[in-house]
Amino acid sequence: MASKLIAPSMLAADFGNLQRDTEMVNNSDADWFHIDVMDGHFVPNISYGMPVIAAIKKHAKKPLDVHLMIEKPERYIEEFAKVGADIITVHYESTVHLHRTLRQIKDVGCKAGIVLNITTPLNVLEDILPECYMILLMSINPGFGGQKFEDITYKRVKNLRKMINKQGLDTRIEIDGGVTDKNIEKLVEAGADTFVAGSHVFKNDDPTATINNLKRIANTN
Repeated sequence: MASKLIAPSMLAADFGNLQRDTEMVNNSDADWFHIDVMDGHFVPNISYGMPVIAAIKKHAKKPLDVHLMIEKPERYIEEFAKVGADIITVHYESTVHLHRTLRQIKDVGCKAGIVLNITTPLNVLEDILPECYMILLMSINPGFGGQKFEDITYKRVKNLRKMINKQGLDTRIEIDGGVTDKNIEKLVEAGADTFVAGSHVFKNDDPTATINNLKRIANTN
């Protein structure tokens, strides 16, 4: 399996010290910055938009993994690419023309992925998997940080990995929501290889050590 990646969620960072927290991630064993964009419509919260992402990009030395929790994301793909997105994932539930949106992401030079909410069946991915660099499985209901991890995620990861292997693909499986040092090993065993961690990292007294510990556990197997 591919190397296991850690992507701290900047939604949980201290926005009064954004450069400091960005540089902390730069200097840690993290692989990506995870950027959660919420519009107050698709999910019941509003996070941040292009100016904040551009500010993070100015100091970031690692790729920006931009997770769009917004309605009709196809309207903004080009703008997110311009402010520094390297990977863009869109929710299956958020756009009517998913295939076109994935192609749009690739056309602006970004890697493309799909996000599934907890109750969205995996079989909707069967025909579109070859278009995806990554599938992000929500392990909480999207919209707010700090939620409890839902155990159904383990089964969903196992089944998705089987689907990917059956098609002979190397699509990454990312998990977003409630990832900690208590469940990351089991998620790796199920077949996941990319992990978003927000509150677990930034609410810890030593965020750098927390990131490094997640990276170590994930890559032990």
